[in-house]
Formats: sequence, structure tokens, C-alpha cells
Amino acid sequence: MDGKRLNLHLVSDATGDTLNAVARAVTAQFEGADIHLHRWSLIRSRLQLHRVLEGIEAERGPVLSSLVDEALRGELAQACERLGLRLLHMLDPVFKLLADELGTPVRATPGRQYVLDADYFRRIDAMHYVLSHDDGQAMRGLAEADVILVGVSRSSKTPTAFYLANRGVKAANIPLVPSLAVPDVLDEPRCPVIGLFIDAAPLIEIRRHRLRLLGATTTPGAAFQRDREDYIDEDAVEAELLWARRLCSTRGWPTVNVTRRSIEETAAAVLRMMETWHDRRDKEKAKGLRPLDPH
Repeated sequence: MDGKRLNLHLVSDATGDTLNAVARAVTAQFEGADIHLHRWSLIRSRLQLHRVLEGIEAERGPVLSSLVDEALRGELAQACERLGLRLLHMLDPVFKLLADELGTPVRATPGRQYVLDADYFRRIDAMHYVLSHDDGQAMRGLAEADVILVGVSRSSKTPTAFYLANRGVKAANIPLVPSLAVPDVLDEPRCPVIGLFIDAAPLIEIRRHRLRLLGATTTPGAAFQRDREDYIDEDAVEAELLWARRLCSTRGWPTVNVTRRSIEETAAAVLRMMETWHDRRDKEKAKGLRPLDPH
């Protein structure tokens, strides 16, 4: 790269999540590029847009827009043309495709995807569920879970569960500890059980960082009933991971190695496994056979 700085403006009439996701996905492919993102969200009036235009003029660069209001779109287009800047309305190709296929015009309503509908409240309910069933809490409520994540300490169970909750999935997570009996509720689960794993070396580093945060004299989680040395000892960690893998294999639980995966990628893998589990169960029911073996 030649070191040129590029200002990229993201203009949205809602939260800007769509543009942010696109920008992250695209800019990640330009390694070493000096790209500065300027996020302008909840732009729904001319006054708000004028402030955006002042910012764009001060830090000139191309504009990605998800505005749906025709008046605001027109004013933004005129300003970009005057400044000699490129403008791309990100949603237009998708709008056109669906409008052509459905034969229905687009309803240009800003933030329409964020209405307080049943899906919204389902996500909120899922978030509350994850909070109540984190790290093996509230075992009695596991019958309501859509998925149960299991794994050793610090294997990304909690952040993955929260990400899934934002998709409306009730995800409980239960730690696997060699010195503790596996909870009885996992003997006959009513939903998919998925194991999360991580390689020993990065796991040890994550645990060491956790210990530094907790303090040198603090045992990481009294529930684990292990001393600090075993928590980060290489041989102990290797043995712990081997035990957990064998447990998942014996129970027939699918696993995801999270070592080189982002939380988003791990969640995507979990969702695919959930679909597979439900497809198998539906086929068993269609055949009139005994319900799917939870193992």
C-alpha cells in the first residue's frame, strides 16, 4: 500500500449495523490499508443530514449509504456530486431484486427492521435466558433451552451464548470439569448439546490473563475446586481437554474448535449443528420411529 489515507463514510437512518458489517467484511480484505470509518447513524432529518455533509466535506472520502428516505437520498447525492465523491446506496440492488420478484414496491420506512415485534421480544427473552443460565446456573430451566453449550473453562461459551441470544436463541452453557460429575440434565437433553474446544496453548494464555485480572492469589472460580497451578499447568490442561473431548465423543455431542474462530464464526457453526439436529429429529418423527436419541 502507498500509505494513502482513505476516509469512508457510513450514513444510515437506523443503527448502522448493516453498513458496519459490510465495511468490516470489505476492509478486512485490504491488509495494511489506512481506512478510517466515519459512522453517521440515525440520520432521519435534513438538519441531521446537514451535519453529516459538513463532516464529509471536512474529511472527504467515498460514502456508503443505507438511507431509504427519497428526499434525504437526493440531497446526499447532490452533495456528493458537488464534492466529487463517490456514493453507493448499499441496499438498492437487494431492494430492486425483491421488488422485481415480488411485484411489490419498497416501503421506504427508516428503521423498519427494528420495530418492537414478536421477533424483537424473542431476542430480549433469549438475552434474559442467557443471563440466568450462564456457567451452569438454574439447571431446572434447561428444558427451555434451544441449545446447551458445554466446554472447559474459558472456551468462549459465554460470549457465544450472548451472540446467539441476539439471534433469538436461548443458549445455556455448562462448564465441563473433570473433578465434578456431569450434571444429570445432560443425560437426556431436550435440545442439541454442542461442545466448544480450544487448543491447549491459547487456552493456557487466556487463563493466565484471567488470573492476572483476578489477582495472583485468587482461585479462578471456586466452583471448579482446582488450584491455580492446575488451571494453567500444561500437562493438566492437556489432560482436561482430552477428558472433555472423550466425554463429548462418548455422548455423541458435536464439537466446534474455537481456536481460530471469531465468536461470529463459532455461533454460525453452532446454528448449522442445531439445524442438523432438528432435521434428524424431524426425519425420525416422520418415519414414526422413537424420538431422536439425545446422544
